[in-house]
Amino acid sequence: MDSSTSLLQKQQARSYYLWVVVFFLIISTFIGGLYYCTLKIDYTWRWFRVPQYFFYHENVPVKAEYGGTVDSIKSTDGKTIIQINGDDGEKHEYATPSIDIKVYEGDLVFAGDTLGSYKRWRIGILLQGLWLTLYVSFIAILFGIVLGLFTGLARISSNPAFKWLAITYIEIVRGSPLLVQIFIWYFVLGTLVNTMLSSYDISQIPPLWFGVASLATFTGAYVAEIVRSGIQSIHRGQTEASRSLGMTYAQSMYHVILPQAFRRILPPLAGQFISLIKDSSLLGIIAIRELTKATREVVTTSLQPFELWFVCALLYLVLTFTLSMLLQYLEKKTMYS
Repeated sequence: MDSSTSLLQKQQARSYYLWVVVFFLIISTFIGGLYYCTLKIDYTWRWFRVPQYFFYHENVPVKAEYGGTVDSIKSTDGKTIIQINGDDGEKHEYATPSIDIKVYEGDLVFAGDTLGSYKRWRIGILLQGLWLTLYVSFIAILFGIVLGLFTGLARISSNPAFKWLAITYIEIVRGSPLLVQIFIWYFVLGTLVNTMLSSYDISQIPPLWFGVASLATFTGAYVAEIVRSGIQSIHRGQTEASRSLGMTYAQSMYHVILPQAFRRILPPLAGQFISLIKDSSLLGIIAIRELTKATREVVTTSLQPFELWFVCALLYLVLTFTLSMLLQYLEKKTMYS
């Protein structure tokens, strides 16, 4: 009996490793085929140029504010101090952390002339787009959860006004594309709101917040259905038992029903939040420079579509995979708590 079990385990192990090899062969074949195709279209890979779109050295000029004559140039404590005898009879000093000086002692300078320059690290356009994608997605997720929770509770309410309002909101949002909703929020509602605000001399709302509102309302409708299904999956006896103990409906929902429903709705919530991060790429159409729009701008100027779109996809994968792992961790914590 033991020998047959051991033989079966060895066969299973061989089969497992065989399919692992098949997996890597498929991936290698795909990558090799893609590289071969790029050779056929005479494309030059320039991966070395990609890091500059994350961080880069910016050359910052130091310009004279007043005209005059350069009196002295001194270097102290890692800084270069340029002193100018101004035409107004006063002395002006300019300090720069660079040794790249463009003038000499005795030179005549005018207002606006470059005295020197120094380099400093700046965040590249891809990292700015990645941060904006994270920022927009995080805020939209928070508002989507709150909106979806209350809408889901209203959806199962016995109050006809709350219930019908929730159904109307869910069906309208789920029945139209997100792209159309972004256009409505930005071009229609945004125009109306900002026009009204400008008539009262109030500063206008930036496009970013209309993009967040469109993502939040879109996500809230789907979260509402997830919450509704999670609550209705809990046996009705749980509610009746808690009410019989003297709890109000709100207390029963908060202490008994929602904690159990939360464990069941985490997996579909994870999928919805991952979709939200990917859907944020549509905000580029209303001039929000998130990751996809930033990549498109870099591709236009650098003519490196292959490298940059692969990097863009990899960054989205990192975001979604990290969120997926986080929600799986929360799911395990709630399961064993």
